[in-house]
Amino acid sequence: PSPPPPAAALRLGPLFWPWQKVKVGPLSVSPMGFGTWAWGNQLLWGYQESMDSELQECFNLALKNGINLFDTADSYGTGKLNGQSERLLGKFIRECQGPIKSPDDVIIATKFAAYPWRLTSGQFVNACKSSLERLQIDRLGIGQLHWSTANYAPLQERALWDGLVEMYDKGLVRAVGVSNYGPKQLLKIHSYLASRGVPLSSAQVQFSLLSMGDEQMELKTVCDSLGVRLIAYSPLGLGMLTGKYDASNLPNGPR
Repeated sequence: PSPPPPAAALRLGPLFWPWQKVKVGPLSVSPMGFGTWAWGNQLLWGYQESMDSELQECFNLALKNGINLFDTADSYGTGKLNGQSERLLGKFIRECQGPIKSPDDVIIATKFAAYPWRLTSGQFVNACKSSLERLQIDRLGIGQLHWSTANYAPLQERALWDGLVEMYDKGLVRAVGVSNYGPKQLLKIHSYLASRGVPLSSAQVQFSLLSMGDEQMELKTVCDSLGVRLIAYSPLGLGMLTGKYDASNLPNGPR
């Protein structure tokens, strides 16, 4: 008789991890997401537009293997390429020949920069609309405040929180989150959003074997207690944990 097929051939789901999704607020997402910080960033990551076809192949491969959470930001991209990450992500979604049949098949989480000229909630909502235009979609999965201004512009912070409320109430985003928040500020924004009837769904923070200090662990505890999903960015330490680099072979640029 013929030998039995290998175990991998019998799997019905993605190749690399269990196919059960995890919840981020109302959303069902893959346990591993796909970050696009490097797309458009020439300074830190050495991006060149000639890389776009390879990036599209990576996007298609990720989608094929069950990843449906893609994280970006309106500030990703350097110089004239500012916003390039969102533009590329939107382009790849439109041109994808894969299994995109509903909004849940690709969930985009983007972050809005707390630029000093974004002083009102309306300006923050306009930032969301600009991201939607670059992505060429009608609604975001998660709209996130990229960083807190509490330590240097506390009045601006409240306006940005109100902006998150407005974009949620207007239906521009399905969920809201924050990035680069410490435990104390996370408790404050969670309480404020709750008072406005808006759930805080996620908190994104640098988290890896190279950045797992007391604050990260405290933030994880706070997230768990509040029912907020912690999203780890740079889990491979900006590439240092991939095994690709060592003392005699360092990455180019500021890294």
